[in-house]
Amino acid sequence: MKNLTPRQQEILDLIRSHITRTGFPPTRMDICNALGFRSPNAAEEHLKALARKGVIQLTSGASRGIRLTSPEDPHSQTGAGQGIGGLARQVTGMLDIPLVGRVAAGHPILAQEHIESSYAIDPGLFAQAPDYLLRVRGMSMRDAGILDNDLLAVRRVPDGDARIRNGQIVVARLHDDVTVKRFMRHKSDIHLLPENPEFKPIVIKAGEASSHDFTIEGLGIGIIRNPASLA
Repeated sequence: MKNLTPRQQEILDLIRSHITRTGFPPTRMDICNALGFRSPNAAEEHLKALARKGVIQLTSGASRGIRLTSPEDPHSQTGAGQGIGGLARQVTGMLDIPLVGRVAAGHPILAQEHIESSYAIDPGLFAQAPDYLLRVRGMSMRDAGILDNDLLAVRRVPDGDARIRNGQIVVARLHDDVTVKRFMRHKSDIHLLPENPEFKPIVIKAGEASSHDFTIEGLGIGIIRNPASLA
């Protein structure tokens, strides 16, 4: 493992754990809080050392711009190459993932008319196998490193919000809109939180959460920044 120091191994394990738990890498402040660093600069120096040793890649200007270069064991990932309902199928060692563009009001998110194309994705790219890619619209999740026109890798959740944990990124249908937000349950209410101070949280009251006007469509498990490079 590239002769990592004990502290570097600890940070690498933290990154893996955070990605497995939330679908996204930690911020520098997340690392500071977890490991007791006094400032994000200390976390940054360790991340740069890990990048020099080739175990992660860093994207400048993104608070969560950390990517593992080699998952711990890609063959042990739950559902790799399967997908729920066979939506993502393995083709010559790659996952063939449908890309969803704009979603028409009242239509299922994976209706055929919403599928723009498909991409062959290395199953080792994500900690879990996605069922589809969703083209992100807008900048409400900017500070989570999710930008306009990015492709969000999404895993379907058959039980709706029952298994969603606080802090996870979700794809939610609210009335006739599909939105990407951070999930937070507060007592009986559900809060859909943006990662951009220019946008306001969306609060779904207990009575609304059980109606057909609100549904959790899936869980965000990763992001693809430059889809043109996959063509």
